[in-house]
Amino acid sequence: MKRKTWWKELGGWGFSIVLGFVLSMIIGIFIIQPYKVDGHSMEPTLTDNQRIYAWKFTHVLEKLPAYGDIVIIDSRVDRNRTFWDDVKEHPIITWLSGREEDDVFYVKRVIGLPGDTIEVKDGHVFRNGQQLEEPYIKEQMDPSAAQVWHVPENHVFVMGDNRNNSNDSRSIGPVPLDHVMGSDSF
Repeated sequence: MKRKTWWKELGGWGFSIVLGFVLSMIIGIFIIQPYKVDGHSMEPTLTDNQRIYAWKFTHVLEKLPAYGDIVIIDSRVDRNRTFWDDVKEHPIITWLSGREEDDVFYVKRVIGLPGDTIEVKDGHVFRNGQQLEEPYIKEQMDPSAAQVWHVPENHVFVMGDNRNNSNDSRSIGPVPLDHVMGSDSF
């Protein structure tokens, strides 16, 4: 029986570590990735600092989410996303680089799909003229001036469940499908 030399042993360990890293990258980019809820905008459904796992099929296939789905979005809707954004935003890469990008990812609920007209008036949300029944919201929105948005093709309109404390499509506009990072609905 031959004795393994230390460098062969080290090579085996190195291969295992690299393989684990590559598999983690593939899983995180294409299948499932953890995200942290940052803030109170999704209360009472989700709480601040709660961890959720997002299925990435919505993002990878640019699949249209359904009404009411909870999704993770990249709030930087004024820029184009690339595959390299997904690589740089992988948890292992952000951990190794020491940078956190949790503040650009929002967890929100899908309210409007392409072609919809969303209107907010008198503290209520209307989709295509029909008031939404929203048992999941924390409290009724503060009445404000009426606002109307038309959701373009390949975009969604999202809002937080805590409407009075949410930065969402009312401020950033409709979200391109390639900025929908994933959905937590299985």
